[in-house]
Amino acid sequence: MLIKGFQRLTLLDFPGRTACTVFTGGCNFRCPFCHNAGLVTEPDDDEFDESEIFDHLEKRRRVLDGVAVTGGEPLLQPDIERFLYELKDRGYAVKLDTNGSFPDKLAGILELKLVDYVAMDVKNRPEKYAETIGLPQYDLAPVEQSMKVLRESGVDYEFRTTVVERFHTPDDIAALAQWIAGAPRYFLQNFVDSGHLIDETCRGVPKAVMVEMLGRAREFVPAAELRGL
Repeated sequence: MLIKGFQRLTLLDFPGRTACTVFTGGCNFRCPFCHNAGLVTEPDDDEFDESEIFDHLEKRRRVLDGVAVTGGEPLLQPDIERFLYELKDRGYAVKLDTNGSFPDKLAGILELKLVDYVAMDVKNRPEKYAETIGLPQYDLAPVEQSMKVLRESGVDYEFRTTVVERFHTPDDIAALAQWIAGAPRYFLQNFVDSGHLIDETCRGVPKAVMVEMLGRAREFVPAAELRGL
């Protein structure tokens, strides 16, 4: 496992859990607004040894009850199943973040019951997907298949979108929400500059626009919410 970052305590990354967060290196997308750009563009820099993660989990067993695995894109890791199994074997609940581009791998992980919660990023309406993920073109079939896998899995999950002024309008969010209609939960989170972006010109939107977007999303996903606002 290529582990590029480790947050020892989080009350935010795993709903309902006191957790730590493991950041894997590498991603197949190039979202200009990615707040973990170093994990995407510099995957060969220094990394964490797995033993450090597992030692921390053993020492903090009475405090932590979950592990969030994020990236980058965790499903790029060839040994992700083995890593998730070791987390579960130690008695921890596991949350997986994914961009949805590896549906077969996701389905296998869910079938093996290696995760308890999945957060899947849905970047934009279909017509603007490639632009939003920083690629000249992108076949949406894997993303749509991952949506289907999650709906049929019985595992708790959410869809979420990071809102960026350049890429998202209220009409875009309405079209995206229509695409994922029926989702149990959908979160809109305003872009926040982490200081280490692929494109430093990205900006969030005003609060009033976020509220308008939420109203449009709720036309199709009544359980939609704003996160971090």
